[in-house]
Order: sequence, then structure tokens, then C-alpha cells
Amino acid sequence: MKFLNKRRLIIPWLVLSTWSSEAKIKNVLLLISDDLKASTLGCYGDPMVKTPNIDALAAEGVLFKRAYCQGMTCGPSRMSFMFSRYKGDHGTSLGENFINQGIYSGRVGKIFHMRVPGDIIAGTNGVDYEECWTERFNSHGLEAHTVGLYSLYNYNIFKTEMRDRASTAERDRWFVSVQYEGDGSDQPDYKTASKTIELLNERKDEPFFIAVGFVRPHYPNVAPNQYFDLYPWQDINLPEVVDGDLEDIPKIGHTRVTSLNDPIGKYPDNQKKFWGSYYATITYMDDQVGRIMGELKKLGLRDSTVVVIISDHGYLLGEHHFWQKNNLHEDVTNVPMIISAPGMKTGVSDAFVELIDVYPTVSELVGVGIPDTVQGKSLIPILKNTKAKVRDEAFSVGNGNNGFSIRSKGWTYIWYKDGSEELYDMNKDPKQFINLASNSKHKKTLARLRKELDQRVELADLKKG
Repeated sequence: MKFLNKRRLIIPWLVLSTWSSEAKIKNVLLLISDDLKASTLGCYGDPMVKTPNIDALAAEGVLFKRAYCQGMTCGPSRMSFMFSRYKGDHGTSLGENFINQGIYSGRVGKIFHMRVPGDIIAGTNGVDYEECWTERFNSHGLEAHTVGLYSLYNYNIFKTEMRDRASTAERDRWFVSVQYEGDGSDQPDYKTASKTIELLNERKDEPFFIAVGFVRPHYPNVAPNQYFDLYPWQDINLPEVVDGDLEDIPKIGHTRVTSLNDPIGKYPDNQKKFWGSYYATITYMDDQVGRIMGELKKLGLRDSTVVVIISDHGYLLGEHHFWQKNNLHEDVTNVPMIISAPGMKTGVSDAFVELIDVYPTVSELVGVGIPDTVQGKSLIPILKNTKAKVRDEAFSVGNGNNGFSIRSKGWTYIWYKDGSEELYDMNKDPKQFINLASNSKHKKTLARLRKELDQRVELADLKKG
């Protein structure tokens, strides 16, 4: 595994970390980032981003290269992995399952859906499941109303004035950043890390499940100046986009905001600046991961705690002219997943895994019973042997059942409710530029994947369309 970060940071929790193969796992620390695409982490190969703490966690665990989300936006995805269901909230949630077996369950920040920035500014719970938590804590922040340099990249607006800033429920809010003078302690993710550290100290003598929800790099991209300074826009290369890229992608497969229908397309330099702001908030979030992991080590809890870091889904930052999420292409469906479990193997896995697998995996690791409503699979075979696998493909569900995708060895197949399809040879075309669904040479492959998708839809207890 190659780690490419150049930023000089101390990672105290990694120092002298020696795990016994006899370690008894009692605790679960689940770290969730928001709108983080897998390819924008150092441990996943990004040559520019600085994520030393997440990279160090990957070195102490198993990095899953082929992890996929089941929901394409925050709400459906988070409900999916917290209930281990392809869709919906049937059964017992992960936190409630721990509570039912006498284990403390704490939420800090965004786990189920919160409106970002709306619920962050208000400090409210969003769409939450109270029965999932013994205690729950929200992390307030000013978001786009933070005093500093406000940027609205798609309209080429840069100002320090506080009025007329795109914020909650307003259009264009997804192209906003704010950089400012400060140490970051006023931001929601810092507060989330601080509360988590407090809980670790309070709960260190008893088993716990603590779910930690960071809101970055979800828009608005707010962070202190020093994080933005790490990423000069002149050094950033935009994603490759080929001529006529959208011609073979069905209209239903387009994102609502594209470089062709939004002013962002007029400003390629601002697209680079937006990438820089996305990177800045990833590094800021990574620092909060480092604070938490340092405390876990300091308290002597590292040998008894499984640490998982995931994102709810990926993100589009100009690929195929697309922006944001709610899309079944690889940049959205592929997510980071790292599981660091004492006594287990370390390394990189090419196995196909799904976010709904987190629930049964951590439950089995701590010896907690798994309800029969759980649809995910335990990944312990892979944690014991990184060459193992638990399934042959990953399955993702479009919002409102408007489509489904199968990501298998060598292929991605997407079906939409209007009957249109996409087929990509992921060995020859990993960026998904050439839709082969209408190519007669791939008739047998298409037929096989159609059948596999129908089987997965049935097994997931869903209906097409």
C-alpha cells in the first residue's frame, strides 16, 4: 500500500502500536465522513490530498478497494447501512441492537440524515432514530455564515460580506466555500471530535459503540486558511472529460447539475478552486480523525476497539460534466471503507463489499447477536485473509428505485426504470466513457448481467421501477 501524503503531522496513536493476536474486541468506533469519494484519499492513491491519519489507520487495518454504497444520497445510504438493508428501515438498527444487548450506544454528529447546512446551523437532530442511541449529541456550526472569504464558484463571486450568501435550501449552495483565520475549533467536525474524546474518557471502562459523524467534505467547504493553502488551484488537474461524453448516457442517468447547464462550466479555474476547497476540508476532517485516534491510543483502548471509517457515498466533481451525487456511476457508488480490528490481518482487499456489511461485521467482532433482518454479510473472512471474498459483485440502488447497478469483476451494468441501460468494461474503460449496452459484441455479457441484477433485486426484497 502506498501512502503519498507529504504534510508534516504527528500521528501519536500510530507510535508503538503493537496489537496482540489474543486481543479481545469489546468496543466499536464507527467514523463516517460525508460525501467523501474513495479516490480522494492518499491511501486510495490520490497524489495530492494530505490524509496522514486516515492513511495510518489503513496501514493498521484492511483497506477495501471495492466497497460500494447502496443508497445514492445521504438519507437512503445512511438508513441502509445502519439497518443493513438495501433500502428502508425494516428491523433493528445497529445502535439499538447494541443497546438491546447491554452495550452503550452513542451518536456524535451526523449518522442518519441531517440537512447540511440546515441542521448543522440549527443544531438539530435531523432525521434520527432515538431508539438507536443511549445518548446523542449534535455539533453546531455557522457553515456558509462563517466570517471569512466566501466563494460562490459557479458565479465567480468572492467576497467577505455576510449578506446574500447561498445557504440552507438555496440554489447554488453546493458550490460554496469559506476560508477564514482560525484554528478550526469553531467548526462542527472539531466539536464532534472533542465530544467523542470526552465520551471515550467517560466510557473507557465499559464496552461501547460510538458512531462519529463528520460533515466534511460535504458542502459548504468551510475550513481555516491553512488548509486551503495546502492546495493551490494552479496545481490541480481537473478530471478527464471526453468529447460527446453524455451522448451515450441515458438522460435519466444524468445528474441534475452539470457543467453544461450550470455556470460552473464557464469557469474551469473555479472548478480547480472548488477541488482545492474539497481537498482542504478532507484534510481538516482527517485532522479530527487523528485527534480521536490519539485519544483512543492514550487511553489504552486501541487493543480492544475495532475502528471503521466509511463514507455514505462518493461524489462527482466534474466527471462526465456531472456534479454532486444521486447517480449510479463509479464515482458515486465506490466508497472508502477501512476496518482496523485488533488481532486481524492488515493489507488491501480487492473483494467486493457493501456498506450494509459493516453492521454484521462489527457485531460479530464483539460477539453481539445479528438480527435476521440484516441483509449484509460479515467481512470477518476477509479480515482474516485479505484474499478471501464473500460475494461476487456489489449492488447499488438508485433513489426511488429509479435504477440499479451491478459492479462485478470487470463490468458495471446499470438498469433504469425507463428501460435504458449502461454497460462498461471496467478493465479497459475504468472511467466509464464508452457505454457498450447497444454493442452486439457484448450481447452475452449483457444478458448475464441482466439476469444477475434481477436476482439481486429479488434477494434485496425490492421491485424494479
